[in-house]
Amino acid sequence: MSWIREGELTIIERFCANIIKAGPMPKHVAFIMDGNRRYAQKCHVERQQGHSQGFDKLAQTLRWCLNLGIREVTVYAFSIENFKRSKEEVDGLMDLARQKFSRLLEERENLKKHGVCIRVLGDLPLLPLDIQELIAQAVMATRNYNKCFLNVCFAYTSRHEISNAVREMAWGVEQGLLEPSDVSESLLDKCLYTSNSPDPDLLIRTSGEVRLSDFLLWQTSHSCLVFQSVLWPEYSFWNLCEAILRFQLNYNALQLFLEEDGREGVRSSPFLSGSAPQDAGSVGAPNPRSSNPAPGAEGTAPLRAAE
Repeated sequence: MSWIREGELTIIERFCANIIKAGPMPKHVAFIMDGNRRYAQKCHVERQQGHSQGFDKLAQTLRWCLNLGIREVTVYAFSIENFKRSKEEVDGLMDLARQKFSRLLEERENLKKHGVCIRVLGDLPLLPLDIQELIAQAVMATRNYNKCFLNVCFAYTSRHEISNAVREMAWGVEQGLLEPSDVSESLLDKCLYTSNSPDPDLLIRTSGEVRLSDFLLWQTSHSCLVFQSVLWPEYSFWNLCEAILRFQLNYNALQLFLEEDGREGVRSSPFLSGSAPQDAGSVGAPNPRSSNPAPGAEGTAPLRAAE
């Protein structure tokens, strides 16, 4: 399955999409793609098949987002906590990652056609070296595309991301590159894996779970959170429309919160400022302490991952 499924909306879907787009639209949507294992159990298939179906649904959802004019999507593909699952399941997920990133490199012309920039966010040295290499190639191959952005959170948790940012600032002070007074919320913001992206306007979690599972905790403080009971492989265009409608119903309240909070910088909300992500395709900031980087990613901060 391609990373972006080809195909257009049906007449009814286009009609509904046009109605929805008449209102305020989220520019950045984050997904916790939950329910692959329960879907496999429900359908009496192997867990690996459930995860594979989940990737196919991601490809379809990306197409819907493009049709709706959603410019940036962030997905929780693999949590650091997922390493605690059975060796069989973890190995299966790593094999799936190998297949999909290899496929991405084969279809780079399709990504170029749509202008899709791929970013991978997480602590990549935790991954097998061959996967690190594939990810580095994929990021470099799409780094100059800027029509839309797909952030894949892989080997990621928000607490790990924040603690890494704090270590970066502490190292800067220790090396004399920063004064203690330079340390601020704004600086921490810029040390996060997501520093090149605006905060998500809308976060969607499937499967009926009502928690964030250590995903984008810092970035979603003013996002609209939508929890839907549908299992991820069964997600539909209408589920996405429902989530966007709920965002629109809460838009004025979200706008008020943002104005009161007054957060500024490169990651200010795009539906208020219209700002585009900076340095599209950047794999990270200089980090001389990064260990075991993949070839082609030497001297960069760890790239940036779900359940």
